[in-house]
Formats: sequence, C-alpha cells, structure tokens
Amino acid sequence: MNMKNFTLHWREYSAEFLGTALLLLFGLSLVIIMFGEGSPAAQVIPNIKIRQMITGFLFGSIGALIAISPIGKVSGAHVNPVVTLAFRLMGRLNVRTTLGYIIVQLAGAVVGSWPLLIWGSMGKSVAFGATLPGQGYDTLTVLIGEIVTTFALIVALCVFLGFRRIRPYTPLMIPFLYAVMVPLEASISGTSTNPARTFGPAIVSGQWGGWWIYWIGPVVGMLAGILGCSFLVKRIEIAKLYHFESDKRRFFKTQVEK
Repeated sequence: MNMKNFTLHWREYSAEFLGTALLLLFGLSLVIIMFGEGSPAAQVIPNIKIRQMITGFLFGSIGALIAISPIGKVSGAHVNPVVTLAFRLMGRLNVRTTLGYIIVQLAGAVVGSWPLLIWGSMGKSVAFGATLPGQGYDTLTVLIGEIVTTFALIVALCVFLGFRRIRPYTPLMIPFLYAVMVPLEASISGTSTNPARTFGPAIVSGQWGGWWIYWIGPVVGMLAGILGCSFLVKRIEIAKLYHFESDKRRFFKTQVEK
C-alpha cells in the first residue's frame, strides 16, 4: 500500500515538473517574441499595452491548456508554488506532497528556461523573460503590485473552484484574468504571481534584482486571498484547477468511505 502511494506521488511530481517546464518554455518564448529587441512584434503591434494584453492572455492560455491536459489530470497543474501552498492551507494537500510539488516546480522552471538561450540576443535583451522591478518604482510599490495581483489570482481560483456551476470554467478564467492584470501591472513588477516563473529565467539570465519580492509578495497575496475566501474553502473539493470525471468519482467514493 505504501509503495503504491509512493509511486502515485512520483507520477504527480513528474507531471508537475513537466507542466511547469512547459509553462516557462512556451510562456517566456512568447514574452521574448513580443518584447525582445529586434522582434517584428513591435512593428506589427506598436501599442505596448495591447501587446501586454495579448501576452497575458496567451500566457494564461498556456497554463489553461496544461490544466485540462493529461498533466493536469495527474497533478492538478498548479505550476506555481503559491497555488500549491493555497491548497495546503485549504487542507487539500499534506506537507510532504506540498514540499514535493514546490521542489519540482522550481526544478521544472529551471529546466524549462534553459532552452530560452536559443533566442540569443533577442532573449538577452529582455533577460529571457525575467521579472524585475520596474524603473522608477520603489520597492514597496513593486511588492504591493505582486501582493495585489496574486491576491486576485487566488480569489478568482477560490470563487471558480468553490461553486460547482462555474467550476468547469476555471481554466478559461485564467487567460482573461492575466489579459487584464498584465497591462495594468507589468510595468511595476512584471506581474509574476509565481515564484517559479521568476526563479527559472533568473537562473538563466543571472538577473536577481529584487528577487525576494517575488517570494514575499505572492505568498502574502496568497495568504490574504485565502483569508478573504475562507467561507469558500470547504467547498473546494480537490487540489486541481480542473476536475475530470475520474476525479469526481474518486472524491465521491472517498467521502462515502469516510
């Protein structure tokens, strides 16, 4: 029995590792294409706010596709340490699985970021998609930017996962959320909301400016989001962004057995 559980965890860890790697590989390639020096994107779409909106929507779409893919079916497609910590605070993950997820998310972020070096000077011009404090903004403002955007993410997840009628649309919500947040906040902190998303390109680019902000801000934003949505926590059944039919049957069986 123990060996079966151990094997199951490694399947989940592997899926979470792969999901995070894919998010950063494709998501940050998109950032480089949209904002890298020498890219034709600036000529095709000269308005930077529109480019940011499109980037936010497409980046969120990559995450949504991972959530509804076989990867999401296995691990839940958190691809973000603060999402994993949120499910832990909801009581939907044990400590061991939480720590395992965070470790493989960070590792996946690094592995997914290394291929970005192929973008050469165009990638280097935007630090391979690294999130850095915006010029002209003080540390507190940048920190608040990460707190507010992560708070919005966690609240949105709690609301969509907490009500069964809209629960199936949780992945669909993510692209629209980032399409709004990125143009509003990207110039301040880069709209990370995800320590793994910041960690990967920081390793590759060597750009560590304000690195602690991208841990403290998302964690504080997550805690505030969970506190604000405490009335919904009991309604969230499993630690997944998308609920497959097999999940529903397994959850019902577990409840009956209890």
